[in-house]
Amino acid sequence: MPDKDSISQHIAWRLFLMSHSILTKKVTAALEAAGCISFDTYDVLVTLSEAPEHSMKMGDLADATFFSNSGISRRVARLEERGLIRRVRCEDDGRVFYATLTASGRKALRKAWPVYREVIEENFVRTMSKNDARAMTETLRTVLRGIDTGLLQRWVEEDRTEAPMC
Repeated sequence: MPDKDSISQHIAWRLFLMSHSILTKKVTAALEAAGCISFDTYDVLVTLSEAPEHSMKMGDLADATFFSNSGISRRVARLEERGLIRRVRCEDDGRVFYATLTASGRKALRKAWPVYREVIEENFVRTMSKNDARAMTETLRTVLRGIDTGLLQRWVEEDRTEAPMC
């Protein structure tokens, strides 16, 4: 049981998990209803779209998404079959593979983005003030600074002025 001083942090954690779960389900349902890529696929593709040269090592992609290393390998194989990404072997180390976003993957993101944006604007953005959003951003950056290995450095340190998309 948490001590009295940490109860608010535990409540914040539970509220974060509940919000994430509910919002993820809403985005998933909307993308499915619109005939777009799945939320899990969107997560992989948008992560690659934000990476330098739209490419990441498979392990880094797993760390940055909802997938385990074995899960990302299976997902990437399916997305490669659909032409949304391609796997490229590292020239310096044949054991390492990169996942790279293709033009078809970018097209799938562009189709899904308006649906995704509408759900997050309706159910997330409109529920908070700009000050609330700034405070939440700083709180989440603090959390990431404490746990991140550097993979998400530009999200932690950058002062982004545009919404992430694709």
